[in-house]
Amino acid sequence: MLAPTLASPESAGMSKAALERAETHLKARYVDAGRFPGTQLVVYRRGKLVHASCQGFADLERKVPVKPDTIFRIYSMTKPLTSVAFMMLFEEGLVALDEPVHKYIPEWKNLGVFVAGAAPNFLSRPPARPMLIVDLLRHTSGLTYGFQQRSNVDAAYRAAKIGEVEKAGTLQSMIEALADIPLEFSPGEAWNYSVATDVIGYLIGKISGRPFEQFLKERILDPLGMTDTAFYVPADKAHRLAACYSADPSGGMSFHAGQRRDGLTLQDDPATSSFLSPPSLISGGGGLCATASDYLTFCRALLNGGELDGVRLLSPKTLALMTANHLPNGLDLPAMSRSLFSEASYNGIGFGLGFSVTIDPAKTLIPGSSGEYSWGGAATTSFWIDPAEELITIFMTQVLPSSAYPLRRELRTMVYSAITDSNL
Repeated sequence: MLAPTLASPESAGMSKAALERAETHLKARYVDAGRFPGTQLVVYRRGKLVHASCQGFADLERKVPVKPDTIFRIYSMTKPLTSVAFMMLFEEGLVALDEPVHKYIPEWKNLGVFVAGAAPNFLSRPPARPMLIVDLLRHTSGLTYGFQQRSNVDAAYRAAKIGEVEKAGTLQSMIEALADIPLEFSPGEAWNYSVATDVIGYLIGKISGRPFEQFLKERILDPLGMTDTAFYVPADKAHRLAACYSADPSGGMSFHAGQRRDGLTLQDDPATSSFLSPPSLISGGGGLCATASDYLTFCRALLNGGELDGVRLLSPKTLALMTANHLPNGLDLPAMSRSLFSEASYNGIGFGLGFSVTIDPAKTLIPGSSGEYSWGGAATTSFWIDPAEELITIFMTQVLPSSAYPLRRELRTMVYSAITDSNL
């Protein structure tokens, strides 16, 4: 796909001065203060690229600047791509959202719900109902992430290295290991950020009859021309991979570190990164690397009702289904969440099939629109799409964890304040 050329913000009803103010904020508060190595911000509105900027370094140690073609670990921003891929199979009648997961993973048929104990001696009870496909897409499955550090169940995930940043094993071995660990809760009873989208990737492989990464490449990445998006960075592009840092003093990926510091610890050196070679575990929940330009192409297809330049991923009705709030009883994330961490946990935010969804902007206490959908990645990358305002925003940096600073709330406020001609 041809990348859009930069247009004046005023031509799309936005203020250049306000967008420049956002850049000044990023530079002063985050880059110059040593909180972020560098940043990339892209804003697209009414069919026009109205802001595209890079500042700071992609690699502090080697003084490599952030450039338009810098490749970032997008971690959980992989989840929307995986969810869209799955819904392509749904549109073809190959799978239904209300089917039990054990239809495709028989070894999960007798998964119980945690009552007491620790691995491997868990006491569990039968769930109130089977886990359904829709539970995986909306994170109401009862699965979890080990980094939640909340229960004996996620401790078992850590012991088995399930859902780690540095992937171990294969999708098949992950599925087999999960068969021996109880669920956090009965499916549908709560929301918990989890490895569920990795399971969706596994199901794509089973249902399509080809490896998940091959399906994603053939059905989404290649047709859209997303040539810099993949599960690893090949040798000829390795010089474009950014370094990844941690705001945790220990240099790790703890989401509950008691202290933050105004400095960075190198977490993943791009010269020796595991992302430089094909992984054994293809993670639909967090395995992709990409450029901001590639991710903008994907977002443009979604904003355009599932189609871009003659390449249709999904129908507008399927996309509308995905971006509706699917949490039981219309609740929002804080009302249903058991997660100690997720990429969005604000009041007024629900969850669809692969995205968080704004259901009540007033409750978020930041500007926005009903129907806006978004997600982010562990290294503080993020995006949102606002159909009402015909707006896409993509932010890239590489700092773990994404909960270290309130950047996403600040960025939403500043980008929405740049709108001078609202569609509402």
